[in-house]
Amino acid sequence: MNSTVTVPPTERPAEQPRKMPRWLLWAGGIVIVLLVAAAAMMAYMSYVPSDLDYSTTRLTEQGMYKVSYVAEINPVPVNQMLSWTVHVETAEGQAVENATITVDGDMPQHGHGLPTRPQVTHYLGNGDYLVEGLKFHMPGWWVMDFVITVGEQSDPVRFNMMLK
Repeated sequence: MNSTVTVPPTERPAEQPRKMPRWLLWAGGIVIVLLVAAAAMMAYMSYVPSDLDYSTTRLTEQGMYKVSYVAEINPVPVNQMLSWTVHVETAEGQAVENATITVDGDMPQHGHGLPTRPQVTHYLGNGDYLVEGLKFHMPGWWVMDFVITVGEQSDPVRFNMMLK
């Protein structure tokens, strides 16, 4: 005797859904975290304060000196070596002779500086100093820092620039 038992469809065991491998879940989570971090970094790198002062003449932080610069080429180009003339005078308007001036520049949004090491190479007289070796390798917001030292007194000044 041949007997067959038929199980009604409602009583068949349900198929178990396939589980996703654990490593795939971790990898997906890491990708999401990296995408969020990249989006946050892009937002930070594109932020430029709206109240920046782009003047080329400024008083030093302690008000000891009035400093200005004139770029050899204006507007300041990207990816080209150039020099500036930096003029230093006292707050009262007297030319500052024999100052030691250090030069530095960077991009606050990017966390990197200039690709060169600019420096004052000549005193031109009448408070004018030649800065050579400047190169801005990308457009955007740059800051240039000068520290003016005369004798034992130093006073820094910062200039903002927006290069296109």
